[in-house]
Amino acid sequence: CLGPQREQPRLKQTSLESPGNRWVPGDWQLQPAVTFPPTGPSEKVTCPTLQDEPSRESGTRDLSLGEPEIQTPRAAGWCCRTACLEVPLSRAFGQLGWAVGEHPWLFLLVPVLLTVALGSSLLYLPGDEKEDFEELYTPIGGPAKAQRRSVQAHFTTNDSYHFSAARRSAEASFASILVVGPADLLLEEDTFTEVGSLDDAVRSLSVGQVNGTQIPYTQVCAKYKDLCVPPNPLLYTWQKNRRLDLRNVTFPIFHHEGHPIYLTGFFGGNTLGKRMGRNRLLLGTKALRLLYYLKTERLEDKLRSRQWLTHLLNQFNNTKNRLNLKKIKVVHFTSLSRQLELAATSKTVIPLFHSAYILIVLFSVTSCYRCYHQKFRNKIWVAVSGVISAFLAVVSGFGLLLHIGVPFVITVANSPFLILGVGVDDMFIMISAWQKTSLVESIGRRMSNVYSKVAVSITITFVTNILAFYTGVMSSFRSVQYFLRRQCYSNYEA
Repeated sequence: CLGPQREQPRLKQTSLESPGNRWVPGDWQLQPAVTFPPTGPSEKVTCPTLQDEPSRESGTRDLSLGEPEIQTPRAAGWCCRTACLEVPLSRAFGQLGWAVGEHPWLFLLVPVLLTVALGSSLLYLPGDEKEDFEELYTPIGGPAKAQRRSVQAHFTTNDSYHFSAARRSAEASFASILVVGPADLLLEEDTFTEVGSLDDAVRSLSVGQVNGTQIPYTQVCAKYKDLCVPPNPLLYTWQKNRRLDLRNVTFPIFHHEGHPIYLTGFFGGNTLGKRMGRNRLLLGTKALRLLYYLKTERLEDKLRSRQWLTHLLNQFNNTKNRLNLKKIKVVHFTSLSRQLELAATSKTVIPLFHSAYILIVLFSVTSCYRCYHQKFRNKIWVAVSGVISAFLAVVSGFGLLLHIGVPFVITVANSPFLILGVGVDDMFIMISAWQKTSLVESIGRRMSNVYSKVAVSITITFVTNILAFYTGVMSSFRSVQYFLRRQCYSNYEA
């Protein structure tokens, strides 16, 4: 936009607010330029001014206000023109506003029909589909995943016959029950009897399917030589031999009938006694853990294990109350607990988002109320239409991404809140420009004037939001990508 200028007078568009003016596209007037102090002994630099009010006569100025001298340029110089982008934008938006004002039903029905067509995919939104935490909240193509694939290729596992927790390179499907009791009573026979009854109740759970079949624990448990992996090795040994003396157990390795039993990771808060070889006598313990591993190698096994775990979580409190445990306290945790807790938290937070939506809508509507004697000067219904437009953009953006196969994750539940804010601020700008137009002008002329005035503001806002959201789309986390993709498309629709 830089170049030499030779006595070029400033062109200024006539005001569209005067009732007496006849609006003609491209109607311009000559406007003098402002002359700044010379930069050399024989040169003078002039630049055009952007004025909203009619200028004074050429050659006059108010020295008390410190105004520059206004006169026609006489010498050539270099001038920076900044209207090379504003003028075409205002002209294009003005034409669009004129089309909207002259054909309003076309611009009202087409967005509604488009929203209905794109929003039809929301009817098939999967409600029971579980999110894969590792896929959504871990970096794509991270070195840890490549290293794990290398380990899995060289150290294979078999959950159906030769399960080994030490060979697992990924988190297994499991249910962990922590039993807490007095340190001096947890290894007593009566206490172990309650722990054994709890173990029997858990292993006896079975979940029913839609076709009427049952999924017992023996069908989903990880096995070692056709037997389910015991949840606690010492408890399993005691259940097989009730005459086992629990006061002579050594830690961390307990030798029973020539077989070592590894107790590390199953007992906590231990009180150790005298040394017996490489081990020490286990005098007492504060807690023990029951760990139930499930099969996840095949997709069918993974789905069945998920169903059994969900059933365990639903029935655990009822089972605990039925057993009437008096000497121990029990807490539980599963491989699904984090995911279920996140889903439950989102269900409690989403109603708060609804309240925020309502507050924004009320603020948008009430802020457009004006105490005029003429009721038609109030723009309450215009504000309501702006909020509805933002809502249509949310539905259209979400529906479009579901049509093209982008999954719906729980993190996008708060995206309508941001889209509504982006749509509402442009609405305020347009309403402010509309209220400055003349009432005697035609609707098409007023809409053209409004769109031409807000062209630069809306364009800058739109481009800034799109660039910010598309920058986040390049994130290595899929959950962030899915969230910002919906922001981009919905902001574009708005």
